[in-house]
Amino acid sequence: MKKITIILAIFMIFILGNNDVESIIIPNDAIRIRVIANSNENNDIKVKENVKKDISEKIYYLLKDVKNIEEARTILKESIPEIDITVERSLKNQNYNKKYSINYGLNYFPQKEFKGVTYQEGYYESLVVSIGEAKGDNWWCVLFPPLCLLEFEDVEKSDIEYKTFVGEILDKYL
Repeated sequence: MKKITIILAIFMIFILGNNDVESIIIPNDAIRIRVIANSNENNDIKVKENVKKDISEKIYYLLKDVKNIEEARTILKESIPEIDITVERSLKNQNYNKKYSINYGLNYFPQKEFKGVTYQEGYYESLVVSIGEAKGDNWWCVLFPPLCLLEFEDVEKSDIEYKTFVGEILDKYL
């Protein structure tokens, strides 16, 4: 009986694993962040990446202990002046003199394909930093829950446990 179960499990994994995921809907109780480069010139993209890094680190420390979306909204809205200072400092440190804007609210996100997943276009609750003319490529992620801010987490790599769906099924039935 165990062999049949294992064979069926592997068969199901094979069938389910071959289906391409067409789109993922980020839940309504999520807050996104988006940083848009002035243009797609190398320097503008580099500036955007540095701004992204600087504000991501700032926002991580602001939201690291937040447990619900209402608290996250309040902290983000109240922290716009701090985030503004962080962006200004980042641009100044890079000797970059373009203007920028920060907007918190419902902002437009274009459709994006990433690693075989389509993220639908639409208006999402978000914090958007637009640098210069904001005609370049953008970076975006989910701020709450803090999916893109985990890199700032002080976690020992040896404390991370990696699991696979196949391994869990095999462990369960063997």
